[in-house]
Amino acid sequence: MLFPLPSSATSPRVVITGVGVVTALGIGWKPNADGFRAGRRAFRPVSLFDVSRQRAKVAAEVDLPATLPPTSLNVRQVARLDRAGAMLLLAANEAWRQAGWESAENLPLVLGTTAGGMTLGEAYFRQALQTPLRQRRQPTHAVYYQAQVQARMVLDALNFSGPITIISNACASGSNAVGHAWDLIRSGQAECAFAGGYDALSELVFSGFDALQVLSPTVCRPFDAKRDGLALGEGAAMLTLETLDRARRRNAPILGELIAYSTSIDHHHLTQPHPQGDTTLKVMCQACATAGIAPADVDYINAHGTGTVLNDSSEALAIGRWAGSRATTLPVSSTKADIGHLLGAAGAVEAVVCLMALREQWLPTQGAFKSPDPACCFPIVNQPRDARINVALSNSFGFGGVNATLIFRRWT
Repeated sequence: MLFPLPSSATSPRVVITGVGVVTALGIGWKPNADGFRAGRRAFRPVSLFDVSRQRAKVAAEVDLPATLPPTSLNVRQVARLDRAGAMLLLAANEAWRQAGWESAENLPLVLGTTAGGMTLGEAYFRQALQTPLRQRRQPTHAVYYQAQVQARMVLDALNFSGPITIISNACASGSNAVGHAWDLIRSGQAECAFAGGYDALSELVFSGFDALQVLSPTVCRPFDAKRDGLALGEGAAMLTLETLDRARRRNAPILGELIAYSTSIDHHHLTQPHPQGDTTLKVMCQACATAGIAPADVDYINAHGTGTVLNDSSEALAIGRWAGSRATTLPVSSTKADIGHLLGAAGAVEAVVCLMALREQWLPTQGAFKSPDPACCFPIVNQPRDARINVALSNSFGFGGVNATLIFRRWT
């Protein structure tokens, strides 16, 4: 099923004027841009919880600063933030300051996440089991575990108000959030919107993926013929989206333009994509139709590329069918090879990666790649190199069959 979007002939152009990003490569634009450009892998042994009984032992952990940047949150509010909330606040604060936005009313906030404050939920559960009669901090665990409360903290921190939308569409959540914000602006419901995704590593999520045997016990290597699973990471990314007219009125720096968003549902299987990539093909075609471009106009694809056998072959076949003869020269990479799968944050972070590549004119490098899967008819970017990129496409797919594609254009 495809969801039509407003006609480009009657809808405002949407640009991005600020981004904030947190990954295991670092906090902020520069350390992440440097890392993605070089293909630096950020994995290390898990230290946040015990993995001695798990098959997989590594993940891409974020080094959080000892103190968070000053905002309107008080000391008590900051102390109640978990890892996910702290990363979300770091990304939101960076994007807000970069865009030069000021306090506002009725500013939509759209967030994608899969686990929200899962670490607080785990803390509640452990305390309830170990000391069931001890209630200290349990109300705080229960309240701040909820994603809408973490979203409200962003509003309080940056002094704005407006409707909050939480999207939890598995691994497509971050892209769906950015796309939904784009749709709000294009349809005239808002002149600007704040959107992104976030997720932190947690024992429950890590153990669940390990129990499904989808985590790589060796090295995460998307599209490689010998791939054996994904690797998890954590992080957050936020983007300030606004109409081109609004950005020009306030003389704001423009990082790039979001020219298309499409989303669809793959009914083939709850956790497995269509083996020939039928729904992936449809969502990419719909996005191109919305943008008014052809595959030949796309200069780079940031693939969903998890490193699992079924996902990568399905996406590779879909890209080949969509691109046709262009596929043999179309650069593709999956930055999950460098920072892991960030779940609800993945699509938002990868949107920022596309903006980095467009703005600085290089191709994001995928580490740990040796031999391509036979389904890959396109070149994998496995060495750092500069390139002329005007249009970048980003794919995100999730359990339950949710597919999403975003297309960005360079701003000159």
